[in-house]
Amino acid sequence: MEAADGGDVRGGDGYTRPVASVSSERLEVVCSSCGARLVVGPEARTARCAYCDSPYVVDRRASADRPDPVFAIPFTVGADDAATRLRRWLERRHWAPSALRRAAADRVRGVYLPAYLYSATSATRYSAVIGEDYYETRIRGKSTRRVKKSEHRTLEGRHACYLSDVLVTASAGIPNRELERVEPFDLGGLRRYDAKLLAGWHSEEPSLSGERCLDLGRQEARAGLEPMLRRFMPGDSCEELRFHAELGDETIDLTLVPLWVFALRYREDRPPVRVLVNGQSGKVAGVTPVSWLKIAVAVAIGLLGLLGGVAALLGWLG
Repeated sequence: MEAADGGDVRGGDGYTRPVASVSSERLEVVCSSCGARLVVGPEARTARCAYCDSPYVVDRRASADRPDPVFAIPFTVGADDAATRLRRWLERRHWAPSALRRAAADRVRGVYLPAYLYSATSATRYSAVIGEDYYETRIRGKSTRRVKKSEHRTLEGRHACYLSDVLVTASAGIPNRELERVEPFDLGGLRRYDAKLLAGWHSEEPSLSGERCLDLGRQEARAGLEPMLRRFMPGDSCEELRFHAELGDETIDLTLVPLWVFALRYREDRPPVRVLVNGQSGKVAGVTPVSWLKIAVAVAIGLLGLLGGVAALLGWLG
């Protein structure tokens, strides 16, 4: 592809070609394979020519909210494998409408989703009530039994740790709660970002601000502290845990993670249901609608069975 105002775009063959380099403007480019003029939206990092299907990776000027990616996790799950996993997952959604389980995907996309890897040190002050269990032997007549008792004491202290590999979305299109459902990603598969990885795939620029993503990283890191502190505590039980953590030495790196995104339309008057498949592990997640008809039939069958059992019992007693 090429454009009159300079910059870079990498074609499907991996070579860099002259084209406009911008951060947030729509970009008009010319396909170097067939000559078609194409428009690349401000949110896109990749593009395909609509006429000859040549893939391109757009290099835009980095900014505070749209930095260059640092890492990427390559796809290891192909489209056919992702579709098979989706079908198996749908077969286990017993309360979903039958039409959804039979629905064909309106749209299937392999997407490199922008996300941030957050890491920080944590200095935490905590207080808790710790329980220590012990047993008393009680004798009554000729029998003995052991009775469990607990002794409680208040514990206060400090805890320091390094919180690493907290992954949060940088996309307004895929909220953090959706991304969490298909985690974890094996971060041992991280590679330094190379534009050649993106050729032929969809990829978008971050659409959430860096400050918003930093806040999401802090929230998720703090949420992980409570179970960590509970494992750290001595004794047999931990109650009334309270803590305050100071986060420092924060780092946040833009990372591209692989997702298969399926849009399943099962009724014309309803929006499609979105299901995600982790492009590295194959884990499937999504929120499916419930068929109230199926639930009503199951309840009715259960009630009929109960009434039949009661009638049989009454007949036996009579």
